[in-house]
Amino acid sequence: MKALPRGTIHGLLFLVVLTLLVHALSLVPFLHDLRLSPMVLGVIVGMILANTVRSQFPESWDGGLKIASKQILRAGIVLYGFRLSFDTLLAVGGGAILIDVIIVAGTLILGNYLGRALGLDKDERLLISSGSAICGAAAVLATEPVVGAKPHKTVVAVATVVLFGTLSMFGYPLLYRAGLLDALSPQAVGVYTGSTIHEVAHVVGAGAAMTPDTHSSSVDIAGIATMTKMLRVLMLAPVLMILGYIMRRGSADNATSGKIQVPWFAFYFLIAIGINTLLGMGAEHIGRVAAYHQLTHIIEVIDGFMLAMAMTAIGLDATFAKFRQSGAKAFLLALGLYVWLVGGGYILARLLA
Repeated sequence: MKALPRGTIHGLLFLVVLTLLVHALSLVPFLHDLRLSPMVLGVIVGMILANTVRSQFPESWDGGLKIASKQILRAGIVLYGFRLSFDTLLAVGGGAILIDVIIVAGTLILGNYLGRALGLDKDERLLISSGSAICGAAAVLATEPVVGAKPHKTVVAVATVVLFGTLSMFGYPLLYRAGLLDALSPQAVGVYTGSTIHEVAHVVGAGAAMTPDTHSSSVDIAGIATMTKMLRVLMLAPVLMILGYIMRRGSADNATSGKIQVPWFAFYFLIAIGINTLLGMGAEHIGRVAAYHQLTHIIEVIDGFMLAMAMTAIGLDATFAKFRQSGAKAFLLALGLYVWLVGGGYILARLLA
């Protein structure tokens, strides 16, 4: 194995230190209450540096930044599978599964057509649509290597899902307390929340705010919302495979190679989910559930650090000059998809949940 150049190692070490600072920043009470994950804060910090002191960085660091935004990103997405379990399919029920499928498929299709009407290119349409449809910033990160998007487009897509996801986290509990969701049963409210809000953290925050502190209701809105959201996240792998097929079929290389390639990390992502499911079942069978949770927590911490490191690297390559042109159109697309999620998701929850 060829040793990495010293400059590349220095670039990686710089990112490690910067990511540690980002994690510390995420613990600040104000930012913690906003459910701003280290991934999101990483891209913000990276952007600030990109537009201030980035030009002062040694060029030899670029190799390290590229490794973080490519290989480390893909590895982080694979490890993300250890947060999920196929047991989720059994827990949420048929109605929630159908709603999630309609929401994910509808958001991707609507995003493609609406984005095209707005003049956005395919990369931008797919990044924003996948982030809105599945799991926010993590889905954008997973889609970026599939479509081969430039870093500034990834940053724009992440910004849109963070904006509207945060709006939902505060807005849904307000609608709930104002009685505007009274037509939905508590279970339907949980399904509605989990099937339409962008980020997992935002779903958890909104669900917790709507779950009664008393025992007047036996329905755990937060729990149902989280399980419904996890089902959407499970759809990430098949969506990536479909996108990989579409991108490959539409490329000029397809005419000569005749091969359809899908992202390898999507397969490993599914394998990680399967391993996690089997580990959970085995741990429960032999009475080692606590040890299993400790193991998955360690993996989650490592994975979270890797994804935050990748997002920080992506942010470091995102200058305002690069995405100023597509910024307004991108937010219009995200707004259109948000209206569909809030309105269409409510109708689906009324009919199917």
